Amino acid sequence: MRKAIIERKTAETDIFIELNLDGSGKTEIDTGIGFFDHMLNNFARHGFFDLTCKVKGDLFVDCHHTIEDTGIALGQAITRALGDKKGIRRFGNFFLPMDETLVMCAIDLSGRPFLVYDLPFTVEKVGTFDTEMAREFFYALSYGAVMNLHLKLMWGTNNHHIMEAAFKAFAKALDQAVSVDPRLKDVLSTKGTLL
Repeated sequence: MRKAIIERKTAETDIFIELNLDGSGKTEIDTGIGFFDHMLNNFARHGFFDLTCKVKGDLFVDCHHTIEDTGIALGQAITRALGDKKGIRRFGNFFLPMDETLVMCAIDLSGRPFLVYDLPFTVEKVGTFDTEMAREFFYALSYGAVMNLHLKLMWGTNNHHIMEAAFKAFAKALDQAVSVDPRLKDVLSTKGTLL
């Protein structure tokens, strides 16, 4: 089983994450932000990852530190669970439809962090989740996981649908990228490393 535990404590957040990449979608999530909990539940369920995520953040300030720091810690958990990355497919992509919305996600677990993000929102909040924080979450996650991550809204109008489709598309693409290909005996790279 490819598992990792990350504990991250700062003056702004106290985070515990346990991730199993070879799970079944079981979750225990409490970030203090209801809509964010819903998104992380969707991520775990649709990626077949077991995820425990307990976050105590300075929500009396706003949701920024809680969401960003969770992205950092989840990214680090992904990297730690993958280990040397031998045998993984490395690449993953998915087009996720949700009613009128279609979001594309593509991932390369290359060891080179980069985020390309095109998810325009037309409202400031979904629940108590600031929509501008979606970019901050995926940016922090992409750097924590040292992955190349592309997210693009193909079309859609409902902000809840756009956000949920993005998290689900990310889950499906990551599930592909971390899956093991029995044909691979080492890492999928001409360099011989994915660090």
